[in-house]
Amino acid sequence: MKSVALHNLGCKVNGYEMDFMQQMLQENGFKIVPFDQKADIYIINTCTVTNIADRKSRQMIHRARKQNPSAVVVAVGCYVQAKGEEAALDEDIDLAVGNNRKKDLVAILEDYLQRREVRGTVIDIGHTDEYEEMSLKRTAEHTRAYIKIQDGCNQFCSYCIIPYVRGRVRSRREEDILREVRDIAASGYREIVLTGIHISSYGADRGGWELLPLLRKLQEVDGIERIRLGSLEPRIVTEEFAAAISALPKICPHFHLSLQSGCDTVLARMNRHYTSREYFQTTERLRKYYRDPALTTDVIVGFPGETEEEFGATERFVQEVGFYEMHIFKYSRRAGTRAAQMDGQLTEAQKSRRSEALAAIGARMSRAYRERLIGRRAEVLLEETKEIGGQTYWIGHTPRYIRAAVERRTDAGAGGGMAAGTLDSFLTEDILLLK
Repeated sequence: MKSVALHNLGCKVNGYEMDFMQQMLQENGFKIVPFDQKADIYIINTCTVTNIADRKSRQMIHRARKQNPSAVVVAVGCYVQAKGEEAALDEDIDLAVGNNRKKDLVAILEDYLQRREVRGTVIDIGHTDEYEEMSLKRTAEHTRAYIKIQDGCNQFCSYCIIPYVRGRVRSRREEDILREVRDIAASGYREIVLTGIHISSYGADRGGWELLPLLRKLQEVDGIERIRLGSLEPRIVTEEFAAAISALPKICPHFHLSLQSGCDTVLARMNRHYTSREYFQTTERLRKYYRDPALTTDVIVGFPGETEEEFGATERFVQEVGFYEMHIFKYSRRAGTRAAQMDGQLTEAQKSRRSEALAAIGARMSRAYRERLIGRRAEVLLEETKEIGGQTYWIGHTPRYIRAAVERRTDAGAGGGMAAGTLDSFLTEDILLLK
């Protein structure tokens, strides 16, 4: 029995696909071992979203080779797709497998072990309409399962390489999604998170926008109590969409709406397809149908040409919206994108100052949002135990994705169970206590 060590880099989609690859390997008799141990085979699921991600991918490939020079080192995914022949020629990579070939990993690997030859492991991702079907029976988490519903992106933001390495939008068949969710529910999972490269485009490749019909069918799956949406395109949240999802009680009032900048001139350079006013109207629609929805977002600071005035517009805008959480990224120049060729590239020092300023604003908004919820009744999906101040607590999340603690002695049940009560004062680490 050959041993395999796995390491995943990048997004939730990569995580889902790595779970599937591990599942396939185990079903075919491979033994999974920790990545820091000596193994016969090392598989690195790579990322290429930034130059830093490229570097981390290379570092993990070289680390695997160093740990066992005689091992088979397999690089999989976006870095391989971006580098093409360059990845195949890397002396530390024995086998390079691109996107839309991960489902074939076991067959490719077994063929390589027999023949020591590599054939057709990287396709022209920009010219395929095939969705790579995968289905999980279990995940690394015990209560929450990520469900991939689509791949690819048609947006072509000026800073982003993803459409070139993931291809165009390809939607998973509805019946396959429903079958996986039913199986996940039968295994005891209570919450699903819909994920993909651009889930708002689900169904666009089939001539329609099918996310809402899918949500209505998922609402009917027995055993699933929560449906959480991955990152949404702000433009999908029309009046009709907001009203419709508010009528589905399993949809969590937690929405990640990617912003990137609160300044219209920067949004235009980024090739984002909305203005700050349109974005704000989206948040107002959600607040019309949900009481205090948890709104989270991504913001890039230091985009090429971003002036102090433009950054100031973003600072003011995020405070006007009032986010629960912001994920802040310093712009990273990515070869192969239009933004990499733009004038006005900022220094790391400038980007760091802006990142720190926005992080301080984000921390204040996050605390203020959680404080508004104190005194309200909430339900917590229990996930793990944690020692806080000498007391053992169950830790989990509310539908708004607020971390909450329940004292272990309250007979709240085991991980995967639910507890309900009033959100009380803050504990350490900004976890709300449920009483």
